[in-house]
Amino acid sequence: MERALFLDRDGVINREVGYLVRKEDVQFVDGIFSLCKTAQQLGYRLVVVTNQAGIARGLYTEHDYQTLMLWMSEQFRAEGIVFDGVYHCPYHPEHGLGEYKREHEDRKPGAGMLRRAARDLHISLSESVMVGDRCTDIAAAAEGSLSHAFLIRGTEPASCSGSYTIVDSLAEVELWLRQQAKKAEPASF
Repeated sequence: MERALFLDRDGVINREVGYLVRKEDVQFVDGIFSLCKTAQQLGYRLVVVTNQAGIARGLYTEHDYQTLMLWMSEQFRAEGIVFDGVYHCPYHPEHGLGEYKREHEDRKPGAGMLRRAARDLHISLSESVMVGDRCTDIAAAAEGSLSHAFLIRGTEPASCSGSYTIVDSLAEVELWLRQQAKKAEPASF
């Protein structure tokens, strides 16, 4: 079994702009490329898990979302980074239209996307880490029994329930990953 670094998309990979659909509006969060490179070097699988209520609301289509994610993945590939998995939930129980108006286990705070990634990619959730910017990310990490969760300060006005570490930057997550790797190194005599 392998471990993964689970990344929320909006607010973690790219700056939150509200229902992102155009590549012209993408602004990558400072430190995301460095964090992903370090995580890959340390043996983490990189997995994106994102709620996409904009699809449910009819603001953009599944095709629009897939087109943007393909472009974003290409930007990461140009930096030597490959996402091992990209999962999204297009449903919303209140604001969804038609077939998209429903609750779904994949919608964070549920851990459905984490569990699917674990099955698909042979990931041990108990050895994996989540980086998010919302309490729903932290709740999904808790429900999925991840080893650690990070909440980027700034999106949530109040604290979230559960166990997590608040960070101001992705560099802090990267440092934590490096420190964990050092602790796991066998002592040399």
